[in-house]
Parts: sequence; structure tokens; C-alpha cells
Amino acid sequence: MTTEQLTSPSTFDKHLWTWQGHTIQYAVAGTGKPLLLVHGFGASIGHWRKNIPILADGGYRVFAIDLLGFGGSAKPPLDYSMDLWQEMLRDFWEVNIGEPTVFVGNSIGALLSLMMVADYPDIAAGAILINSAGGMNHRPTELKLPLRLVMKGFTTLISSKIIGKFLFDRIRDKSRIRRTLHQVYRDPEAITEELVDLLYQPSCDRGAQQVFASVVTAPPGPSPKELLPKVKCPLQVIWGEDDPWTPVTGARIYQQHREMGGDVEFFGIPNAGHCPHDEKPDVVNLLILDWLRQKCSERNTVSIPL
Repeated sequence: MTTEQLTSPSTFDKHLWTWQGHTIQYAVAGTGKPLLLVHGFGASIGHWRKNIPILADGGYRVFAIDLLGFGGSAKPPLDYSMDLWQEMLRDFWEVNIGEPTVFVGNSIGALLSLMMVADYPDIAAGAILINSAGGMNHRPTELKLPLRLVMKGFTTLISSKIIGKFLFDRIRDKSRIRRTLHQVYRDPEAITEELVDLLYQPSCDRGAQQVFASVVTAPPGPSPKELLPKVKCPLQVIWGEDDPWTPVTGARIYQQHREMGGDVEFFGIPNAGHCPHDEKPDVVNLLILDWLRQKCSERNTVSIPL
């Protein structure tokens, strides 16, 4: 596995890392205890552009990674799954970080973060879950019959070599991306051309359509209900309260986990949608830094017997 630095005009360095023969892009900024930021479906490192510099200035070494198939990472024709990405994150941690880390994720990136701290407690210092998904895709039992049939038909069409490309070109059209963002962002001023381009440009890469088809037809992966009993580290759960994709009612399981003795702090963000870290970065950055100071301080406290 090799690492190669990329030239970037951004305020944080971008690098390339080779994993199982595939190029993975990641960014790193700052010094201190490590944080690993994991984006959601269709997003990339750039979706954390309003968070990385602030968290780094707060005294942390901030890593952000493009999952295989997204952003500046390779887009090989594979069967994508939560397990595949979890293996990638575990290997990335071992090669590039190597000390207890706080995993920070949005949407499916939050579910991946929960998987990491549940399955690898020895490498986890905590997790920050932002509008966490319940699975990579909806579980059949979560959809009513008419919608279940529609989704089944869509996944069949998107997997077609001919019709699939036509559908993907419609989905990744900038006007369609902008309309989708207006559905999931509450503040229209947060929907900038920069944001649209962040989502559009990787979709032009060779292999992007095959990745999309694989992801939308993949199994949902483990559920938070399965994972939470295994979590031993503290969790911060942040939720944009106006999210139509993962409604705030999905946070109940984390509140129930707290009632059963789990170390969980929940924060709802009014007037924010699916990506409050991008829509309300000032609020989210402050919540994260305050929680990190509290939890890092608590975990570094040593009891001396008298």
C-alpha cells in the first residue's frame, strides 16, 4: 500500500492511498487526537469543506476519506456493500492512523462509523453520527407494497446496460441534483454551485454508473438496532430535524440506548435537513468541538487510588 500527495488549492492536503489495487483519495489537516470523517451516499471529502478547517483548528488531526466508488477514489466494477467499505476503513486506520479515533459520519457514513466502533472497539475513541442512515438502502419491510414494487422496478432498470446509462444520465443532471438538494436542504442559500459541482463532477468519472447501480441494489447492511448493543464508546448523535430522507424519528433508537445506560448525547438541529454539517456548519462544528473536549477530557482522566 502506498501514499502519494496530491496538489490541491484547498486549505487541507489531499493524498492518494492504494487499497487492494484501487486508488483511494483522502485529506488530512491539523495535529492532535485523530478524527475520521466519512461522507454519505454520492458525496465526497468536499462535503466536509466547512468542517475540516474548524475541527483542525480546534486541536485535532482530521482525516476525511472518499469511499471506494465516490469522489476522487477509484470506481471499479465491484459488488459494493457496507462490509466492503468497513474493511476499507479498517485498513485505512491501520496504515494511516494507528491510534484510537473518533469516527464522524453523515448518512450512510454515520452507519459506517457506528459499524466501526461496534465491531472494532479497540480502535474507537467515540463516534459522531449525523443524520445516520438505517441502512445503505431501505429494507423491504420498511416500504409499503406499492413503493416496494416501484423500487424493485427501478433497481432492475438502473442495472440494465442500456436503460441504466440513460437513467443515470438523467439522475446526475445538474438541474436534477439541484432539485434533489432542495428536497433535503432546508436553507436554499446553502445550495451553491460549488455544492452542485461537488456532487456532479465525480458522476462523470468512468465507472460511476456501474457504482450507482451496484449501490442502489446492494443489501442494506447491519441495522443500528443490531450494532448498538456492541458499542462501548461514547456517541454523539446530531440530527437535522427537517430531514425527509432519514426523519428525526430515526433517532429514537439512540435515545432508547441512552435510557438503557449507553453513553449517548443527542442534539436536534432545527431548520436543517439531511446534511446539517454543511447546511448549519457553525452550529454543528461547535457541538462537535464541545462534545470532543468533554469526552476526550473524561477519557484522559486517570483515577489515582489513595
